[in-house]
Amino acid sequence: MQRLGAKFRAAARLARAFRRSRRGAAAPLVALAIIPMVGAIGLSVDAMRGYTLKSQLVHALDAAALAGGKDLDPATVEDTVAAFFAANLPPGFMASTITGPTIQIDSAQETIRVSASAEIPTTFLQVLGQDVLQVSAETLVQRSVRGLELALVMDNTGSMRSGGKITAMKDAAMELVAILYGDRQTVDNLWISVVPYAVAVNVGAGRSGWLTGYDPADYAGTSWKGCVEARAAPGDETDDAPVDGLWPPYFYPTDVDNIWPPIDESNAAQNDGTGPNLGCASPITGLTDWRPTIETAIGAMQPWHRGGTMGNLGLVWGWRTLSPKWRGLWGGDTPADMPFDYDKPLMDKAVVMLTDGVNQFYDHNGGGPDGSDYGGYGRVGWGRLGTTNKGAAEDEVDARLAAACAAMKAEGVIVFTITFQLSHGPTRDLYRTCASSDDHYYDSPSNAELSNVFQQIGAELSNLRIAQ
Repeated sequence: MQRLGAKFRAAARLARAFRRSRRGAAAPLVALAIIPMVGAIGLSVDAMRGYTLKSQLVHALDAAALAGGKDLDPATVEDTVAAFFAANLPPGFMASTITGPTIQIDSAQETIRVSASAEIPTTFLQVLGQDVLQVSAETLVQRSVRGLELALVMDNTGSMRSGGKITAMKDAAMELVAILYGDRQTVDNLWISVVPYAVAVNVGAGRSGWLTGYDPADYAGTSWKGCVEARAAPGDETDDAPVDGLWPPYFYPTDVDNIWPPIDESNAAQNDGTGPNLGCASPITGLTDWRPTIETAIGAMQPWHRGGTMGNLGLVWGWRTLSPKWRGLWGGDTPADMPFDYDKPLMDKAVVMLTDGVNQFYDHNGGGPDGSDYGGYGRVGWGRLGTTNKGAAEDEVDARLAAACAAMKAEGVIVFTITFQLSHGPTRDLYRTCASSDDHYYDSPSNAELSNVFQQIGAELSNLRIAQ
């Protein structure tokens, strides 16, 4: 390129010499002809260089804006945009001088505009007095939520009490809601359910019509809180509605590990609580588009002790809040025509499930009756999972969780899974396999990292697109 520039500069000097020459009448005409030729060739060459720079600038802005749109955390978004911009347009590219990028985010956090400019020294146009070429560009990324039914399946077991984990989970879930809603109270075609789980799931105390073998008199001194046992297999792995099988009510019997009366079913009692609802967590909140209801449900979650962890039951109840087989059954804020069909155009169904522990039968007292506390499958010694061996029963719970995952994904439900401060390799592998892909599985080793995980999932669900 330098040799070619030198030749054109020599041609320009020759043209000037011809113009000064008086030896022939044709000399001025030749000189005048050469200068436009040099300018035209220089213009085309430098224009191509400018086009190449502009193209790379646009590419870098697109990449940076999309990355920034997935972040939108005021503390990190500028660094994210700058890093992606530099990776796609490194400093000194084509000897250019780059200004920017600059970032503008609207108040609703729905759009991010990223702009930049660059200039390069010309190679040939300097002959005509044009020393630099300037190019500029901007990209606008729009965050729009495709129609979405989302179930938040959240671990409310007693282990979430330690290390501030329950607070970190609630804060992170609130951040996800904020990403999806921006500054609005409702968003068209966005619906969220909240499904706390522990050793069983609370479907709500007003849903006794879904029960079999229920006698309110059994709960003398209190009342049925809303938790249910698992249906017999395979009903504990499916989205079948009550018409296809009812649920036994959760009833922790009075025994050596739970002597009542007196009854104390408060959360503060923790492992020392007593009563038929011992270990029963907060109730499900069915699909709603009203942000305050969702945030209230998230805020109400607490860690509930005793019994253990039955993540498969939490997952399958999350699925039921999204299943069209349950249309019109949830009541409350959920419209009578929801959940929608699995294949409804422009609508997605997704589950975000978090656990901080392995699926297990817990035995608080050690050597308690029938090998464990009571939970969604009774006590392990009752053999409801086809075995009275604790380890084998827990393996069976894992297998049923995997079966529910596979069935949900077969219906097109997008599954995100999160293992939270969990070092047990087989359980991490279980949840990785449960997720829709490796990219839908997250392992969070700390409270701080959990916030980032929920932000990434929120960005994934927000369907970023380049608007201009």
